[in-house]
Amino acid sequence: MLFKQKRISLCIGILFGSAFISAGVRAQIAPPPDYGQRIGDVVVSASRSGTELKDMTQNTSIITNEDIQNSPSMTIDQVLKNQSSVFLNDQPYYEKDPTGQSLNVRGLGNARTLALIDGLPANDAMYGTIQWNLVPLSAIEDVELIRGGVSNLYGNYGMGGLVNITTKPITDNKGEISASYGSYNTSTVAASKEVAINEVLKLRVSADYFNTDGYVNQPTISPATTYPKKNAYGQSAPLLPGMGPESANSANYRLQGALKLSSDTDVFFNVGSHNMQNLPTGGYNFATKTTNETTFSAGATTRLSAVQKVQVNAFYENTTLWQQNVSNSGTSAPYISANYNDPYSTTGASAQYTHDLKDQAIQQFVVSVDSRQVAAQNLTNSFSSAAGYTNGVVTSSDYAKGQQEFYGVMAQMKAKTDVIPLQATLSLREDQWQSQTPTYWIAGANGKPSYTNVPNQTVNKFSPNLGLLLQATKELDFRGAAYQGFHAPGLNNTLRTYGNSTSVSLANPLLTPENMTGYELGTDYRWNAGFVQITGFSAQVKNAVYAPNVSQAQAYSAGCPLSVCTGANGQTYTLYGNNQNLQSQGLEVQAHHDINAQWLVDGTYTHTNTVLTWIGSGVSSTLNPIGSQVGGVPQNMGYAGLTYMPVPYANLTANIRYIGNSWLDGAHTLPVPSYAVVGLKANLQLTPQASLFASIVNMFNRTYITYGTGTSQGSYIAGQPQSITVGARIIF
Repeated sequence: MLFKQKRISLCIGILFGSAFISAGVRAQIAPPPDYGQRIGDVVVSASRSGTELKDMTQNTSIITNEDIQNSPSMTIDQVLKNQSSVFLNDQPYYEKDPTGQSLNVRGLGNARTLALIDGLPANDAMYGTIQWNLVPLSAIEDVELIRGGVSNLYGNYGMGGLVNITTKPITDNKGEISASYGSYNTSTVAASKEVAINEVLKLRVSADYFNTDGYVNQPTISPATTYPKKNAYGQSAPLLPGMGPESANSANYRLQGALKLSSDTDVFFNVGSHNMQNLPTGGYNFATKTTNETTFSAGATTRLSAVQKVQVNAFYENTTLWQQNVSNSGTSAPYISANYNDPYSTTGASAQYTHDLKDQAIQQFVVSVDSRQVAAQNLTNSFSSAAGYTNGVVTSSDYAKGQQEFYGVMAQMKAKTDVIPLQATLSLREDQWQSQTPTYWIAGANGKPSYTNVPNQTVNKFSPNLGLLLQATKELDFRGAAYQGFHAPGLNNTLRTYGNSTSVSLANPLLTPENMTGYELGTDYRWNAGFVQITGFSAQVKNAVYAPNVSQAQAYSAGCPLSVCTGANGQTYTLYGNNQNLQSQGLEVQAHHDINAQWLVDGTYTHTNTVLTWIGSGVSSTLNPIGSQVGGVPQNMGYAGLTYMPVPYANLTANIRYIGNSWLDGAHTLPVPSYAVVGLKANLQLTPQASLFASIVNMFNRTYITYGTGTSQGSYIAGQPQSITVGARIIF
């Protein structure tokens, strides 16, 4: 590994040197790139109304293609983590369990933020996590981030905000190949070819592959202990014998099409096949986790007139997740303790009518209807020993099958007055959520299922949003928004029960949606060379889903038979419930400035206070204290980046990311010290068709623990070690 690091470092030195030699050869100075934040006519496609960035009433950012190319990070989640109020830690998605690739915005918690790829869902249909692997970095055109409630536009998941990843548009007969190689034998290859069949049809075929040997994710530095030492609470060290690096690989194959059926009608379609494999947490090479997914989406836009249009969209995703969990006591050899087989799917459709009214008090109105269904099955077989797994002796098993359906109708109106430069946007949305769990059973070693009869549920949710924008001057505006949102319980919370002889985690098919009410106030100041945005926000979540410890009697009442929930040897139980309320308040700052034609500076800052305001009966006030900062939400985060462009053909970006002190748990027994990490990225364009890049993440190879959530020190996570990458791109 050291030899590989030295070779990569040499390549970086050559690239950096070439960039500055090029500066001496080419005298032309390039103007700063057009950053989306400074362009008044940049449209936020996720707004569903063609709203320009400067007219958004909620704090909105656009990560441009230039931002992506200049970032040292090599995955889109790690690029996104430096935006204000985005809580993504310093562990790339491919080093995480596929059921743990969550996104937290504004401290409201995981799985409460919607993610889209080209306007269609990227949240895993069962777990609510983000499927970052579905699109490679090389295929992304830009990323839109709307903070705050968006249930008024999209319904479910719209509590923390919205991330919309947009892929590059299809042009005429262009091809592209890119590849990279870096630390830990991490490599990527991506290729695409566009073909204009005729004036009506354009196609793009693309494929990409990712592979890494991974690194050890369990830290051995304070406040974690090293094996065999335990901490003051008797908890085992994070790194136990038998653990190792967590390797991963993934591949995507896509066919995309764009049709011009007439001068007024455009159609698109996307078909994809995606797969990902990685080792379970702990890097056990005898166990695997595999995700296979097929995706399809299509849509059409018809312009009825210069001011009216109709849009229709449909999508379908089918996923199979196979995973194995490993038990490791540290005193005996680790073994596979459970097998999971989770097939699930989602399908949906929407229709929208938009009417722009020029030179009138009411400038636009939008109406839409949509529906979505998610359906899943979960089969779990658990084993109590290595011999039990080898011989197929199942100690417990459970099976559940369920589905959820969403039906929504939305109306939105924009108005503007000439008396004062004030714009108002009012959205009203009504959703109906239906949940059915026709099959739910748990069986012990005797194989006899204990069935639970689960009644169907129907809940209606109303999600209004009122936004105001006052254009004080050409450069300065003030904005505010108030909204409500909701998040339906994930199918993993309602269907997936698992456990062993020491602990059992019980699903709860009777969970109901979480509710959010929030508001924000902000100001934007833009000038020719940059911008500053400042936003304060407050949000309250009620009926939040949480899994506290429960008694054996409560576990039995929830459907766990005595053959599984035995009560022997100190066995513990958790059960999901709508048993918490929380409040998150904070401040967000984003800024950019072109110092001159060669030097650019960016920065973000986030201050967040997220606390519990109520806990339900049976929830431990010791583990979940009211009024105390929750686990996994650092109060202070900051980012600064400096880009130097000596010539049009080369640039160099250095950045620093700061994360303040935090805690894994709400009881504040597991501290996570503050840390700062430096990155570096160099780009060199050799010809209009060929370019090179080199990147360093964690340039000074700092060893640190990154933030997260957990109830024991075994959940401590090592931050990404120094990772060096070199790569090239060819356009043909």
